[in-house]
Amino acid sequence: MTLEPYFLLVLLILPFAGSLISVFLLNTPSRVLPSWVAGSAALTSLLIVLFAYPAISGGEPLRFEAEWVPQLGLAFKLRMDGFAWMFSVLITGIGFLVIVYARYYMSEEDPVPRFFSFLLAFMGAMLGIVISGNVILLSVFWELTSIFSFLLISYWHNAAAARDGARMALTVTGIGGFCLLIGLLILGNIVGSYDLDKILQSGDLIRGHSLYVPALVFILLGALTKSAQFPFHFWLPNAMAAPTPVSAYLHSATMVKAGVFLLARFWPALAGTEEWFWLVGSAGIITLLLGAYFAMFQQDLKGLLAYSTISHLGLITTLLSLGSPLATVAAIFHMLNHATFKASLFMAAGIIDHETGTRDIRKLSGLYRFMPMTARLAMVASAAMAGVPLLNGFLSKEMFFAEAVQTHADSFLDTMLPYVATLASAFSVAYSLRFIHTVFFGPPPVGLPKEKPHEPPRWMRFPIEFLVLICLVVGIAPAISVGPFLLTAVSSVLGSQTPEYDLAVWHGFNLPLVMSIIALIGGTALYFTFRNYLARCEDGPPFLRRLKGQRIFERVLVEVSWHWARQAEKRIGTRNLQPQLRWVVAMGFFAGLLPLYLSSFEPRPFVFTGVDPTFGALWLIGICLAIGTAFLAKYHRLAALVMLGGVGLIVCITFVWLSAPDLAITQLLVEIVTTVLILLGLRWLPKRSEDFDDTITLRARFRRFRDLALAVACGVGMTFIAYASMTMPVPDAIANYFLENAYSQGGGRNVVNVILVDFRGFDTLGEITVLGVVALTVFALLRRFRPAADSMAMPEQQQIQNRLDEEREGRSAGDTVKDYLFVPSVIMQWLFPVIITFSVYIFMRGHDLPGGGFSAGLTLSIAFLLQYLAGGTRWAEDRLRILPLRWMGIGMLTATATGAGAWLLGYPFLTSHFRYLEVPLIGKVPAATALLFDLGVFTLVVGSTVLILVALAHQSIRINRLHAAEMEKAKEA
Repeated sequence: MTLEPYFLLVLLILPFAGSLISVFLLNTPSRVLPSWVAGSAALTSLLIVLFAYPAISGGEPLRFEAEWVPQLGLAFKLRMDGFAWMFSVLITGIGFLVIVYARYYMSEEDPVPRFFSFLLAFMGAMLGIVISGNVILLSVFWELTSIFSFLLISYWHNAAAARDGARMALTVTGIGGFCLLIGLLILGNIVGSYDLDKILQSGDLIRGHSLYVPALVFILLGALTKSAQFPFHFWLPNAMAAPTPVSAYLHSATMVKAGVFLLARFWPALAGTEEWFWLVGSAGIITLLLGAYFAMFQQDLKGLLAYSTISHLGLITTLLSLGSPLATVAAIFHMLNHATFKASLFMAAGIIDHETGTRDIRKLSGLYRFMPMTARLAMVASAAMAGVPLLNGFLSKEMFFAEAVQTHADSFLDTMLPYVATLASAFSVAYSLRFIHTVFFGPPPVGLPKEKPHEPPRWMRFPIEFLVLICLVVGIAPAISVGPFLLTAVSSVLGSQTPEYDLAVWHGFNLPLVMSIIALIGGTALYFTFRNYLARCEDGPPFLRRLKGQRIFERVLVEVSWHWARQAEKRIGTRNLQPQLRWVVAMGFFAGLLPLYLSSFEPRPFVFTGVDPTFGALWLIGICLAIGTAFLAKYHRLAALVMLGGVGLIVCITFVWLSAPDLAITQLLVEIVTTVLILLGLRWLPKRSEDFDDTITLRARFRRFRDLALAVACGVGMTFIAYASMTMPVPDAIANYFLENAYSQGGGRNVVNVILVDFRGFDTLGEITVLGVVALTVFALLRRFRPAADSMAMPEQQQIQNRLDEEREGRSAGDTVKDYLFVPSVIMQWLFPVIITFSVYIFMRGHDLPGGGFSAGLTLSIAFLLQYLAGGTRWAEDRLRILPLRWMGIGMLTATATGAGAWLLGYPFLTSHFRYLEVPLIGKVPAATALLFDLGVFTLVVGSTVLILVALAHQSIRINRLHAAEMEKAKEA
């Protein structure tokens, strides 16, 4: 493999790395350093993309592939062809210009590092979409763009409009992203692979499959929601609450372009059918006309530009719906042109707002005399948007008109397309004229928030100048300036279907030129005829004032959240834990029963082979303890917990009896940790008392009978599944495979541990991720937990001890080591280094003998538990600097980095390697990379357990503060 493919990996990582660095600059008071960091990351990314062009200009995509889970067809695959290269240039190039612009636009009072961190992360997510070579990976980055756009739109989160706009954008695009994932899964099922190359080469197979229509509908839902196409167009104007640099970036080269990028990317595999034409064409034509019509009546500069973006995206969508290669060329060309003039217009609108203090078109006029350079730039960009000759927008609009007059389908939709195109273009001319004429010409403005507008700083205007220059150069000499790059992009999409086309400025006096002339004259006449009426329309455009997508969206949310959700909550929701567990257990029962029922499973006949008397007596004790736990659980929690621990001990002894030492060690350690943590939690539960009311007693008896029946059903079901699993014929090849390959391929003799950290390491990574999420959830719940009033009284022994401590040393309650636990506490403190040593021993021996990272992590957690029990929360934390969140983060990073390290050697994710190392004075020592993965497991287990311990222990500090406050009040009284 040459070095060029690694450019893709560096290109993808670089924005995220810059985003991470920006996080550490949050306390930086100046905008200079964060903007330099962000600008350097974006400019370096742009240079990488530009240097990659020679490698992909020959027609062969640039690829980087690292296996993830080969058995499932999942790979971390990056792929850059000409189309992805064009979008990468837009993403990084316009991203760099936006960063330069934002350096001067953002206020010193804003948290600028946070802004650049979100912006760079969003840039990385967009790059991930365009260069993903695996459709599941594409879906992951697709959702990341929704998340980071939510953070960018809500950047000024103190404003209600920003919060509402961000929530709306996330809801619509998030639902669309979920639909996209479903569609891509169906597509992968049809093709038999999630590889993008294979999917694009299987167009005939996909279009002829019975699942083509469901896959198409779900994929279109993802694309149309992201590109704000009808009927999902309403979220985009509400996203204008974001800072102008965000709007310039999202509306020109990134967020909303992702949808049309997806349509063009899957054009070879999905286009060319009636379903494609009607679904995509209907949405595109309605959006094209509706967006242009709404744009004319907007009173906010950014609102006008937002609806114009919707309209132009509708134009691109319409072109892609036609199924014509020439129409696809026009669509790709217009994606490029729209990015340049729309980014420059948004930045010009931001400069106007920055220098005048308002974006209200009705308050702006005559700004040409105050900022002539900005006015000239905005006029050129607006002319490009309107399709004026010798500008880039004119060329792609002419190609659109040429395709509109062609017959693509014998339908009413295709027949009306030339008229819709001309009318929408006339509207485009009208709102472009309104932007220029109203803002820059006329009398001087009166009553502006900033009385003396002036030109912005030189470098704040530079991005607009650069983009406007591109509009001019492409419009005057398209074949020379953009021809080769456009051909590379088009060829990568259309392949052998690439048609011949001409980017000349003049094609003679033809029908498309007549349509352009009609649109220019008609739009100009339309504006000057109705300009006063347009300024007076505050409630929206006539005839469609009530068609407000935001209102429909809010009503749907209210209906879903208030009526449906509340009704569901009334029927099945409760704040009590017991009914919630009842639903979980019941769903688990049916989830286990359904596969057996559908597979028509028939168990083997039961054959009694006898039971060892000792083993039978052991399990009889366990059954008695379990029954005792059930009867004591309500009113004697401590006794129930002791009996439950006894059940766990019986299970541990069973594992030893059945020669499973790893499971026995893990079970014993889990029992110790969970028993102590539950014991600490019992302290804060309210007292329980029996109510002898007849009605309540009957209800209680019914509830207990119901719970008993459910428990018995689940127990019998688990027994049935366990018996079926142990009696069904299983090929010896499975067990023999692990026994034969544990040492040769995993480097360990403990087969169980090798399976966990090597053969099934991906499962273990998922399990420790769940463990970390559970710990964070428990911590968050306990932070909000407030103990019941009757559980807050201090135990009698502690009250006596605290009074003695105060009399002798004057220390506050809860700060001393309890004398009534003096001997046990000293022993527990002395055991701390012993248990640490034992934990290291269990960890180091785990790959060859019973032990491992999970067991060692639990052992070390017990050491911390004992310190908290021995000395109390404050005593332990004064002497031990415990940072469980860092332990969890380091553990997760270590485990993931160990898996990713295999990629550097060209192996699938989490592939382990082992060899013997020569250690001085010791000799050869076996070493495996799985040991590092096990270290990550060890660290995360310790962090998760201690995090829960800290959350429980800090309840005592909270209560002690309350007691101290009450004592102070008593002394004052």
